[in-house]
Amino acid sequence: MDATRIGGMWCFVVRDPHAKENVYITETFSESTFCYQTAMRELLGKGFVIKAIVGDGKVALSWLFRGIPMQMCHFHQKQIIIRCITLNPILPAGIELLSIINILTITAETEFALLFKNWCIKWKTFLEERGLSEDGKSKPYIHRRLRSARASLKRHLPYLFTFEKYPEFHIPNTTNSLDGSFKKIKTSIAVHAGLSHKQKIKMVKTLLGGKF
Repeated sequence: MDATRIGGMWCFVVRDPHAKENVYITETFSESTFCYQTAMRELLGKGFVIKAIVGDGKVALSWLFRGIPMQMCHFHQKQIIIRCITLNPILPAGIELLSIINILTITAETEFALLFKNWCIKWKTFLEERGLSEDGKSKPYIHRRLRSARASLKRHLPYLFTFEKYPEFHIPNTTNSLDGSFKKIKTSIAVHAGLSHKQKIKMVKTLLGGKF
């Protein structure tokens, strides 16, 4: 499940990665819990069985759909960390964290969790460092981007290896199947930049409704 901005609109899609088919498509103003709730209600009403959900972490699906296994996309998790520390971090703490996130897709949960735990312990004091603001009163954290990266990994860690816990469901560890659909649509929209909004919506739904 995911949403993406296509031209001047947002498109929310639910995809069956095994059947390689988008089973729910709608235009929306933004990606919100309402999108997920509405999609779930309609799909269940049509007789679909939701075994697991793979998402990008923008919506807290774990509490929204209790009892359904949730998998955080490895690609999106890596991108979140990279946005915080860049691909070329200068600080040793950032360099070490990048090396950890780079092996996310090829590491089992136990090993990855241990590496991250040890990193948190090693750099705890460093990440607590504060500086002085211009007024000399407040003391903001110095390494805010590293702290944001740490917070993201801590928040998503329980959902990064769901696919390991339910091997019978064959849960993908990324939303790549859906992202491929989005890429195809955005390319088509770019080629037909002169289309009206109504025509763009029709094209998007037609293309996303195909099986690929």
